[in-house]
Amino acid sequence: MKKKKFLVLSAIMVASLIVTGCGKKVELKDGAEVAVSVKGTKFTATEYYEKIKKDNITTLIDMIDHNLLDKSYPTDENENDAVKKQIDQIKNTYGSDENTYKAFLLQYFGVNSEKEFEEMLHLEYKRNQAVKDYISDNLTDKEIKKYYEENIYGDIKANHILISVDVADDATEDEKKEAYEVAEKKANEVLQKLKDGKKFADLAKEYSDDESNKEKGGDLGYFDPNDMVEEFKDAVIKLKKGEYTKEPVKTKFGYHIILKTDQKEKESLDKVKDKIKENLTNKKISEDNSLYYESLVKFRESKNIKWNDSELEKSYNDYMNKLIEQSKA
Repeated sequence: MKKKKFLVLSAIMVASLIVTGCGKKVELKDGAEVAVSVKGTKFTATEYYEKIKKDNITTLIDMIDHNLLDKSYPTDENENDAVKKQIDQIKNTYGSDENTYKAFLLQYFGVNSEKEFEEMLHLEYKRNQAVKDYISDNLTDKEIKKYYEENIYGDIKANHILISVDVADDATEDEKKEAYEVAEKKANEVLQKLKDGKKFADLAKEYSDDESNKEKGGDLGYFDPNDMVEEFKDAVIKLKKGEYTKEPVKTKFGYHIILKTDQKEKESLDKVKDKIKENLTNKKISEDNSLYYESLVKFRESKNIKWNDSELEKSYNDYMNKLIEQSKA
């Protein structure tokens, strides 16, 4: 969530505002009322609050989330490592010159220092945890069972022969097309030798471009089909034990000839339920960008936040609705 950081008057306890849109005054910390005086003119904290509360809604949201999330998700080693990794990645690109680095942080993240950036990353890490937990906790048994029936398989054992595509990264579309055609032709020639009675293992040793297993006859061992690229997974799960693909299977790696040699029984629903919930949660988030913001709204609602200022509540709702609509677009 990109945001600009604004100066907030320390005399106001924004997270516990006791204000209404009907004329009640702000409850001020230590009874302070005057924010600043200029040649005898006094500017009160109430006036300042009324001025900033609409434009500064992101700061209030950050304060609320810090209050809620710091308690629910105490910072741990995983969080620290994730934040450090993100900072290091950006510093490796923009950190050689301090001015360039600071300008990048300000332009893209709205922060003025690495410390502010680190605090923002910690908050976003906790928000991501809250979103995932909220979605996961609200998955239905029907969704989980359906995913189990359609997407969970016993580990498969298979061999493959890979004919890779020899093409440069900067090749033209025509050059890429030609390279794939050459690889496909070679794969079909190898496949014909298999159909003519040649042993799969011997063909793998002679023709496969997968150096990690060609000397083992292309043996991939046991694997979860879901760990494979989509095209490979779709092909191997359809094969019967002892059966090989009748056409080369095209993936981003090239063309595969696949021999299925064994498959285990899949684990019970109870044993894989946590994994299913994680997969479903990630799938939902990737397919619907608005779900991130909608889940944060629901998470905050679950904590029974009380809005004592109707205008402030409207600013918050308008802001979150805007983020949700933008994410859908």
